[in-house]
Amino acid sequence: MQQELAIVILNWNGKLLLEQFIPSVVTHSPLGSVYVIDNASTDESTIWLKENHPEIQLVQLNENLGYAGGYQKGLKEINAEYYCLLNSDIQVTKDWISPILSLFKNDTNIAAIQPKILDFKKPTHFEYAGAGGGLMDSLGYPYCRGRIFDTIEKDHGQYNDIAPIFWASGACFFVRSNDYWSAGGLDANYFAHQEEIDLCWRFHNLNKKVFYCGESSVLHVGGASLEYENPKKVFLNFRNSLTSILKNEHSSTVAFKILIRLILDGIAGVKFLVEGKWKSLLAILKAHISFYGNIPNTLKKRKTIGKRKLNLKKRSIIWDYYVKKQKKYQ
Repeated sequence: MQQELAIVILNWNGKLLLEQFIPSVVTHSPLGSVYVIDNASTDESTIWLKENHPEIQLVQLNENLGYAGGYQKGLKEINAEYYCLLNSDIQVTKDWISPILSLFKNDTNIAAIQPKILDFKKPTHFEYAGAGGGLMDSLGYPYCRGRIFDTIEKDHGQYNDIAPIFWASGACFFVRSNDYWSAGGLDANYFAHQEEIDLCWRFHNLNKKVFYCGESSVLHVGGASLEYENPKKVFLNFRNSLTSILKNEHSSTVAFKILIRLILDGIAGVKFLVEGKWKSLLAILKAHISFYGNIPNTLKKRKTIGKRKLNLKKRSIIWDYYVKKQKKYQ
């Protein structure tokens, strides 16, 4: 029998995070069943869960498949109308679920929704990963209402609205299960980072909607798996962003956007070189090598996706941020 909502937490060696944040999820989630997909942890995560929260259903994988692969495999074991993909370092709040479910039920064309995401360590401000809803500029650079690059806005109610967005954050990603599987789900080849942007792009290409619901809020620690300037994160972000453009961008503009992005990635590499960040520079080079090597596979996936010309921000966010010095979304 299909349940209405499954709250699904992906875990890998995160016993301390589970101990800290699972209680809030259990306390404030009467409208959903809680699951943990374990990515072959080697700590005592699963032992702790079984002993302290037997009501939580555990899906155990045999290897660490990353964020995308872990969810993609684990969700096949869970039968629900809606999934909430929830990071293990999220503290939820009272009544965080009902506004989301109401929004889904009021518009059956909505595929995914994210709540307001605040910083657990500084709750007066938005959190990097999602903030007040994800957007995309004309060159495929993601940014958020409330966060552009490393500039984070203070929350003073400016995004307490309900609004269409381009992408919903994977930190707290509500999705209609039928739409998830119809679009193919998360791409396991991404491993982690920007896989939710790729999925939301596919939703748009299928003429589905993605929304932000400011009536619901959660608090996110952020960087719990990888720090923001970790070379592995740099590698994944640069590679996966290029992959998403090649997979999903309209045929009339895909070559131009890839070319411009390659030039801008080179400029980013020079910046890392000047700053002495050799590992980050090497990560960009590795990202490009990986991207080029995967082009045949990416093109095969592209053939299965209908591409639409989307109404993205006409100028690049890079121009607005670095040249015009516009540091806030508004």
